[in-house]
Amino acid sequence: MDVSVIVPTINASGVIGKLAASCFSQKYEDGTPVSAEVIVIDSSSSDNTVEIANSLGCKTIVIPVSEFNHGGSRNLAESMASGRVLMFMTQDAMPVNDMLFAALLKPLDDPLTAAAFARQVPRMDANPVEYFSRTFNYPDTRMVKSKDSIGLLGIKTFFFSNVCSAIKRDAFTEAGGFQSVIMNEDMMLSSKLILSDYKVVYEPLAIVYHSHNFSLIKQFKRHFDIGVSLKENNLLNYVRPDGEGLRYFVSGVRHFLNDNQRPTHKFFWLMYFVLQTIFRFIGYSAGIRYDKISKPLRKRLSGHPSYFK
Repeated sequence: MDVSVIVPTINASGVIGKLAASCFSQKYEDGTPVSAEVIVIDSSSSDNTVEIANSLGCKTIVIPVSEFNHGGSRNLAESMASGRVLMFMTQDAMPVNDMLFAALLKPLDDPLTAAAFARQVPRMDANPVEYFSRTFNYPDTRMVKSKDSIGLLGIKTFFFSNVCSAIKRDAFTEAGGFQSVIMNEDMMLSSKLILSDYKVVYEPLAIVYHSHNFSLIKQFKRHFDIGVSLKENNLLNYVRPDGEGLRYFVSGVRHFLNDNQRPTHKFFWLMYFVLQTIFRFIGYSAGIRYDKISKPLRKRLSGHPSYFK
């Protein structure tokens, strides 16, 4: 098998059929089909996600929702895989075309490249702030990241997304798979690979539709969990005070001030962008100091309260 596609799901009956069908119809540049299997690891959905997946020929695993873990659950699915390359996707990521796999696999021809991840373009319903965020984090410029990139990019060197990624099976095993972390299991694995002298590629020719119009509270909780994961895994040493967060904010302000597509609403979206950035920053700042916060309060601040047992 060329590729084993691993998709964690919960109540995904509205999307899993289309996603699985798209995975099974992928092809190489010469038109040859990509040999792929799809493994669905489902958190005890209350709808017919599993039945739909089974009917399309997917392998399925059902786990209690309380046992889901971003890293551990994916590792469990990997134990059933037979592909030489592991491809990780989320249930709400949709390939733009049938050349996604080919584009994502191509960088792996390099013996020193262990993993690659795809470009995410916003869905039609993405609000202007989410649209900016996706285009900022997923530009149309290819990037090859290695240990030599750390001085220039800081922690951005390790940025990697399991929304749509491909990892060589051997490199995944060598790195010990994903860690059982609250969040950013993809970034933690990427850091291991890069610090072990592998390269990781961001491939903008591999494209999926993916975006979320998260509320301010959801953004706070999400960034609290990001802070926790960076603190627990000792990646804060790579964070620079003039780094990606500041560049994101400055770029966003400029973007909305110059947004002539929405002249009557641009100041509203500018204010919303500033407010959302404040919520993200406060959540992240609390997360990197989670060890100074009581356990009951951690649970209230987190998007994954069961992590703090």
